[in-house]
Amino acid sequence: MPSSITLDGRSLSIADVVATAREGVRVAIPPDVLARVARARAGIEAALARGETIYGVNTGFGKLAHVRIPPESLRDLQLNLIRSHASGVGTPLPVEAVRAMMVLRANVLLMETSGVRPVLAETLVAMLNAAVHPVVPSQGSVGASGDLAPLSHLALALIGEGADGVRLREAGLTPVTLEAKEGIAFVNGTQAQTGLAALLVHDAWVLWRTAHAGAAMSLEAVRGTPVPFDARIHDARPHPFQQRSAAMLRELLADSEIRESHRYDDPRVQDAYSLRCTPQVLGAVGEGIAFAERLVATELNAATDNPLVFGEDVLSGGNFHGQPIALALDVLGIALVTLAGLAERRLERIVNPDLSSGLPAFLARNPGLDSGFMTAQIAAAALVADARVLATPASVQSIPTEGNQEDFVPMGMTAAWKAGRIFDDASRVVAIELLAGAQGLEYLKPLQPGRGVARTYNAVRRIAPPLVADRSMAEEIERVAAAIRAGEYDPEAVP
Repeated sequence: MPSSITLDGRSLSIADVVATAREGVRVAIPPDVLARVARARAGIEAALARGETIYGVNTGFGKLAHVRIPPESLRDLQLNLIRSHASGVGTPLPVEAVRAMMVLRANVLLMETSGVRPVLAETLVAMLNAAVHPVVPSQGSVGASGDLAPLSHLALALIGEGADGVRLREAGLTPVTLEAKEGIAFVNGTQAQTGLAALLVHDAWVLWRTAHAGAAMSLEAVRGTPVPFDARIHDARPHPFQQRSAAMLRELLADSEIRESHRYDDPRVQDAYSLRCTPQVLGAVGEGIAFAERLVATELNAATDNPLVFGEDVLSGGNFHGQPIALALDVLGIALVTLAGLAERRLERIVNPDLSSGLPAFLARNPGLDSGFMTAQIAAAALVADARVLATPASVQSIPTEGNQEDFVPMGMTAAWKAGRIFDDASRVVAIELLAGAQGLEYLKPLQPGRGVARTYNAVRRIAPPLVADRSMAEEIERVAAAIRAGEYDPEAVP
């Protein structure tokens, strides 16, 4: 993790966003970037001096764009925009999401196309470094013209209004007085949905890799065969993430005594799809995450406000439209539902005595007296059902706004909320599979699993001891799910 990051409007990465949002690394802006932004501001000043009509600078907004605003009211126009659009509702976004928004918004303002003064980005960075985190409601954005409501709540702090403005001053920072174009430049953009998307993409990759650890442990528990993971099979169908998935499983299962115990004279010819086709399914999930990552990574350094400044030309367009990110989040959500559904099917094969190749019913020491993992599997089924309902795409749910001026909107924040909840559901399903897989291995001792599976087993046992009699597993499931999110079972992170 970097000790600090430098913003230039061009090179921000998902890893930078995660480090800023979650680890609180310091943020800096080079002097030459600030100078570049100051020079770009001259384009707006020149256009106003020529008497040009510029949307949102000397006109009203949305359906009111036909209203020309006199020069003496240009400051009031920007201020009124912030106040009127700060109409978000719902539970406040977590601090990490707000910090992601802030670093993204600062980065975009450092592009010459915004036409703002350097002080806006400088103040945002100062707020980040001083841990001044505005309260931003989670609902109220349709994703175009960008995330107007969330970014307006962020802007309220910037200009020193409300309780967040008080905290700004208490931190020794000076509120910004908005000049022409600076209000609309600040709130036009996709930084709320993109910030959430960046964090989710990072987390999705951790979960994707961890799902392989769960799959490998389940395979060992039911004494399945690793033959379907042979590289030759996957080279014959060369989807990159399918190949990577199979390779990860081979590494996790290497040197397994359990495998050797049933290599010969096993009457089973091949395993069920949930075991045998793990690389094909999780490979496709990886392709979905990679698709989302590509769109999000591009958006981090994209000009998403309106109008945009190109030298002396000020052009109105629609880069604020959040369709790319909304679609990315919908695909990400569907991919994670697939991951969760596959994990639950493997879980069923471990706990069901008709499918588990000799493991006791529901992994209980005394089936009948004890219920073991019976209800844990029910919880997993409930989580998958919840995730499947949430998989309905938000990006096709347009509801026109702004007097039908904004007549096709992407619902990116809704997509982000759904994808985040799906991620939580999927993490808990994988947590239950890890716990059940570890319990299944108890019944195969003294045989040892593959070396990667053994590492995962030991990591699980640091949280949850073997189940010797019925107990509440609710806390253990949540602790393992939290450990998943922290990367503690990530095969690529475990030494």
